[in-house]
Amino acid sequence: MSLPTDSSPAPTSSHARFDKLTPVLIVDAVEPCLAFWTERLGFRQANAVPGDDGRLVFASAERDAVEVMYQTRASVLAVEPEGTRAERAREIAGHAALLFLEVDDLDAVERALAGVPVVKARHETFYGTAELYVREPGGTTVGFSMRLSGQPAPAAATAGVDP
Repeated sequence: MSLPTDSSPAPTSSHARFDKLTPVLIVDAVEPCLAFWTERLGFRQANAVPGDDGRLVFASAERDAVEVMYQTRASVLAVEPEGTRAERAREIAGHAALLFLEVDDLDAVERALAGVPVVKARHETFYGTAELYVREPGGTTVGFSMRLSGQPAPAAATAGVDP
């Protein structure tokens, strides 16, 4: 089977099972990002790869069914051939992501994140959640969402959420 090369839609059914999605975020420094998850939110460090200078070039943090990975820009570019390094640097500089996590206790998360830069203060949504968006040390926005009591989740409620 070959992948489509044009903009035609992909097949709508697949027999493959998708078990987990783990973001790998490209950052300048791994350590402050790892500390955000481990020291504030109780994640455990799952992997750590130090560079020649002893500073981490890659690490991941896990808790429950959530894992987030970080890799330094320098380590991504170090494995690129010299001729493509500048193009690759421009490519990874232009990417953005927002992480969205569902939690069962937004009060506890909010206390743990005291002092972290807030992107969007805690608020209630029309689709029955309380949410809070912050910026982690690598620059990625992280949203935390908790279902409010007695509020069913409408289908695709968070599609297009604007933090």
